[in-house]
Amino acid sequence: MSDKQTMGFQTEAKRLLQLMIHSLYSNREIFLRELISNASDAIDKRRFAAIEDSSLDVGGEGYEIRVDVNEDEKTLTLIDNGIGMSRDDIIENLGTIAKSGTAAFMDQLSGDQQKDSQLIGQFGVGFYSSFIVADRVEVISRKVGEETATRWESTGEDEFSIDAAERDAPGTTVILHLDGEAEEFASSWRVRSVIKKYSDHISVPVLMLETPPSTEDDEEAAPEPSWERINEAKALWTRSRSEVTDDEYTEFYRHVSSDYQDPLSWSHNRVEGKLDYTSLLYVPSQAPFDLWNREAARGLKLYIQRTFIMDDAEQFLPLYLRFVKGVLDSQDLPLNISREILQQSPQVDSLRNAVTKRVLDMLSKMAKSDSEKYQSFWDVFGNVLKEGPGEDFANREKIAELLRFASSHSDDATQNVSLKGYVERMIDGQDAIYYVVADNHVTAKNSPHIEVFRKKGIEVLLLSDRIDDWLMGHLNEFDGKSLKDIAKGELDLGESTEEEKAELEAAKTENEGLLERLKSVLEGKVSEVRPTIRLTDSPACLVVGEHELGAQMRRILEAAGQELPDSEPILEVNTSHGLVKRMDAEQDEDRFADLALILLDQATLAEGSQLEDPASYVARMNKLLVEMSA
Repeated sequence: MSDKQTMGFQTEAKRLLQLMIHSLYSNREIFLRELISNASDAIDKRRFAAIEDSSLDVGGEGYEIRVDVNEDEKTLTLIDNGIGMSRDDIIENLGTIAKSGTAAFMDQLSGDQQKDSQLIGQFGVGFYSSFIVADRVEVISRKVGEETATRWESTGEDEFSIDAAERDAPGTTVILHLDGEAEEFASSWRVRSVIKKYSDHISVPVLMLETPPSTEDDEEAAPEPSWERINEAKALWTRSRSEVTDDEYTEFYRHVSSDYQDPLSWSHNRVEGKLDYTSLLYVPSQAPFDLWNREAARGLKLYIQRTFIMDDAEQFLPLYLRFVKGVLDSQDLPLNISREILQQSPQVDSLRNAVTKRVLDMLSKMAKSDSEKYQSFWDVFGNVLKEGPGEDFANREKIAELLRFASSHSDDATQNVSLKGYVERMIDGQDAIYYVVADNHVTAKNSPHIEVFRKKGIEVLLLSDRIDDWLMGHLNEFDGKSLKDIAKGELDLGESTEEEKAELEAAKTENEGLLERLKSVLEGKVSEVRPTIRLTDSPACLVVGEHELGAQMRRILEAAGQELPDSEPILEVNTSHGLVKRMDAEQDEDRFADLALILLDQATLAEGSQLEDPASYVARMNKLLVEMSA
C-alpha cells in the first residue's frame, strides 16, 4: 500500500512580504509610480463600467489623481476617483499577496477592449512597494454603486486590520506614514520630480496643491492653495502625426535627449497587429561626447502604457545605431515582477527588428530626399554606421546602401560616394567594385596601386578610416558585384585583363634573371617578387595574399597588443620603369643589394607603413646620393 501524501506548501507570510518589499525593487522612488499606476487603472476600470451604466460615470468633475504631502505629519496621500473597492475586494486584492485585480479585469475584456484600455498593473505587487518607504499604510476605499467605505491598515508585517469607514464619493485613498529613512518623500518638490519622471505621460491628470506667491494685495489674508496638474497627461507620441507640429517634435526631442541642438530627423509610427507599439525615434544632429564608448548607457526610453519603465532600454537597437534617441511605448512587454528589468523574449526580439528597420528606413529616406542633410549625418555618424555590416547580417544590404566613401574620381576627401552610385558609373567590362585602404586620405589617393586604374578611367574607393579594413572584411559584395581590395592578391580588371596577362607572362620571361636577383637579396623580407600590371609610374609596390590581413588592419591589431603570425608581402615590380631597368644593368652586387633594399623600403613607405630600420634606409640613400654627385 502506498504512503504517498499530497500536502500544501507552508508560507510564512511575514517573511514573504518582507522579501517582496525589500528585494523586488532596486529603486525606492518607484513606489510612487506603482501607486499612481494603480490609481490610473482604477479610473480606467470605472470608465469601462460607465460604458454599460452611465450612472457610474464621474460626471462633470473629471477623472483625476490627487497627491498630497504633509511635511509636518510625514505622510504622503494619493486620492483617486476610480472604481473603488468593496470590503470583499479589499480582502481579496490587498489581503492576498501578488493578487492582481488589473490582471483579472483584463481577462474579462475582449481583444478590442484590451487594446482600447490603458491598464498598466499586471503583477499585483505594486501596492506592496508602499512599505519600502512607509512603516504604516492606510487604504480607504468606496466602490462605485455602494454607499459604504472600508478602511484597510497594515504595518507590512504578517497582519492587516479592516473595518468600516466614511468616504464622500467612490474611489480610493492611500495614506503612507513615511518611515524615518524616507522623509524625503514628505517634500512636495521631491514628490513632483518623481511624478514628472515616471508618470508624466499617463492619461489621467495628477494634481498637487500649489500655493500662489504672495503679493502686496495679500497682506491681510494668505493666498489659498489650489490643486494644479503637474503631469502632461497627454503623451506626444500617442497623438496622430498630423496633430503634432515640427516645433513640438523638436521640443520633445530636447526633453528626451537633453540635447540643446535640433534633431536632424525623426520618425513617428504607431503599429497594431501581432505587436502593438508606438515609436518616436530621433537622429541627432551632433554626436554625444561618449559616442565611441561602446559600454556607455544608451537606448530608448521605454514606456508601458505611457508609464515610464526605464531610461536606457538598449535591447531595442543594435550598437551601431546607439546614437538614436527617442521613446518606445508598448502595450505589454515581459518585465520582471518589479517592472524595472526587461526580460529577453521573442516579443523583444521582434520589436528590436522592427525598430532597427524603422531607423534604417528613416536614414534611407533622408539619403534619397535630402542628400545635403544626409551628408551632415554621415560626417558625424558615418563611422558608427560602418560597424553595422559586421554586427547585423540580416540588414547588411540595407546598411551597405547607406555607406559613403571618398573616391579617386574626386579632388577632395569628402565621403559622398555611395556603392549604388559607384555601380552606375562602372565602365564596360568592369565586374567588381575596387577599393584601396590606407591610414589617411592622402596616402590612399596617391597609392601606387591606383595607377593602372587611373590610366583606364576605373573608379577606386579611397578608404582611410580605422574601421574601413574591418568593414570590408564583412562586406564582400553589393548588388551582385564583389568588392576587391586592389592591394590584395592577383589583380583582375575584368575583360581587359587578358591582354595584360599576356604582357605579364612576357615580362616574367624577359626579366627572369632580375626577379631571381631581387628575390635572393630580399629573402626573408618578401615571399615573392613578380612583375606587375598595377603600376604605370612607380617602380614597385607591396601586395598581400587574397585572404591575408591588410597592412592597416595589421597595424591596428599590433597597436592593440595582439600577437600576429609573421607575414611576408609580395613585391611587385614595374619592369618598364627606368629605375628597375637600371638595376637590371647593375653588375656590382653590393650596389644592386642596396638598390633592391631601397626599392622595398620605398614600396613600404608608399603604402603608409613604417620601416623596420629607418636609419639603414637613410644611410643607403645618402650613399647613393654621394655616388651620384661624385
